[in-house]
Amino acid sequence: MKYPGMPAGMWALFAASFRKRLADVLGYDRPAAAEITNKAHGAFRALIKDLPDFEKGDRFRMNIVSCAMLSAFVLNMPKRPDVDELTAYYAAAMMTGPMRWFCRKRGSMEFSPRGVESMKKTAAFRAADRNPYSWNMEFLPYPDGSGYEARFSRCGICTLMGELGLADLVPAMCRLDYTMSEAGGADTFVREYTLASGGPYCDCGYKKKGR
Repeated sequence: MKYPGMPAGMWALFAASFRKRLADVLGYDRPAAAEITNKAHGAFRALIKDLPDFEKGDRFRMNIVSCAMLSAFVLNMPKRPDVDELTAYYAAAMMTGPMRWFCRKRGSMEFSPRGVESMKKTAAFRAADRNPYSWNMEFLPYPDGSGYEARFSRCGICTLMGELGLADLVPAMCRLDYTMSEAGGADTFVREYTLASGGPYCDCGYKKKGR
């Protein structure tokens, strides 16, 4: 995958927040946070270079870029965080003002005909059949019309972080689904299983508020 484009844009948008939260959440002083960030940038570029290009129409490229960015920081921290520490760090680093706006925008369209059609197309696309760093998903509307479940049988984050020796930290990324749902304001997020915890699939349930 080429670095210019979305990866470079993601770094520009989130690097300062990732650096700041090294201090605020994980307790590093400013010089250490700056050093970690500088090293992470080089590691991030290297990870992106080694990833295959994603097909046009694959909506999960942002997910794997975000995963590569978090992994690059973790791999350059002097002390490896545990999953609870990383969960708090990742949520604080990601939930910037622009990200909260994105969540609200997504929430406003989530159950619209256009949003539902987009989910159906994603399910039919089955990108992970051709790219191990992408996702395969089923779209399962709730029979009572209260929302839907996106059920994942393949997960690019599990693939990449497993290769990097970070498989035990994948749940820190999974937890952001709840945070983004809360910021979106349109649904209540529910989940029973994750692939990262040994489940048969990842079930991402979106129930309409008030249903």
